[in-house]
Amino acid sequence: MKLKWTDVREIAAQLLEAHPEADPAHVNFVDLMNWVKALPEFDDDPARCGERILEAIQQAWMDEAE
Repeated sequence: MKLKWTDVREIAAQLLEAHPEADPAHVNFVDLMNWVKALPEFDDDPARCGERILEAIQQAWMDEAE
């Protein structure tokens, strides 16, 4: 399955697995975007990502980490 920016929950789960040491509440959006783009299953246009999507991913990641 190829991930798109809108696959917020699955991206969050994969970020939790890929970066278990990271505190999602303190990851800046530049790093967050780069980490999402680096996920093996991610395949979407970086231009389609905006602040609202990154906020949603960050919140979902915080929820997953609890």
